[in-house]
Amino acid sequence: MSVFGNNKPFLGLYEKALPENLDWEERLLLARKAGYNFMELSIDGSDERLERLNWDKIKRRKLKEITEDIEIPLLTMCLSANRKFPIGSAYQELRNKGIKIMEDAIWLAFHLGIRIVQVAGHDVLINEVSTDKSKETYLNNLRKSVELASRLGVILAIENVEILSANSIEKIIYFVNKIKSPWLQLYPDIGNLSAMRLDILKELKLGETHIAALHIKDTVEGVLRRIPYGEGDVDFILTFKALKKINFHGPLLLEMWADGSKDNLSIVKHAKDWISEKINQAGYS
Repeated sequence: MSVFGNNKPFLGLYEKALPENLDWEERLLLARKAGYNFMELSIDGSDERLERLNWDKIKRRKLKEITEDIEIPLLTMCLSANRKFPIGSAYQELRNKGIKIMEDAIWLAFHLGIRIVQVAGHDVLINEVSTDKSKETYLNNLRKSVELASRLGVILAIENVEILSANSIEKIIYFVNKIKSPWLQLYPDIGNLSAMRLDILKELKLGETHIAALHIKDTVEGVLRRIPYGEGDVDFILTFKALKKINFHGPLLLEMWADGSKDNLSIVKHAKDWISEKINQAGYS
């Protein structure tokens, strides 16, 4: 084997793809059994997951030890809580809570060894109007977050989302170009791009030098979640050919959500095998 290892893509599993009633050891063992290389931690707007930001040193150290023992790291974090508490919002209380969440999440990532924190492209709430002022506020608060992240060696990476002001790489790269820091990059969601009927090849080309990782999921127009791989509109072979063309070799995260009535281990294993086959068909390995 080459000293640089094999040339297979590094595939991760979204934490929410497995049932919530599992402990971390069970969750990570299942991800490893299904053939994944890493797992993505979720910090969404629920009270349960926001409480993770208050974990003491013992809990943080314990989880880090579990990942090391099982040999499957928490490489990335999906910080979707700022959809509920956007850092560009005109509502001061929401904005301040969003800033605190961002700061605490960066520290949690540092303690757990997480390298990339995906941050939401939402400058405002979904039902709130995005304005030049809200974008400026988002930019200023994001810049302060990047300053903290850079001191701790954590990359923040913006996700394209469903709101009009941030639904493409073309729009979210504006903030990357404004801040101009190696610690702020992009974390595109291929499913979101497809659902917005955007040109995936063109979008990836626009962000090619700033993509830290990618979310890989299937979608249809207007439906961004829980579409099984192969049943949506995403052209995965075109996507992987595009990634090969821009010479991207970063982590790929399979984004799924658990179904309590089904065998989720079989589902995530099948998804990994299905995506791997599309990668091979595209000649991306």
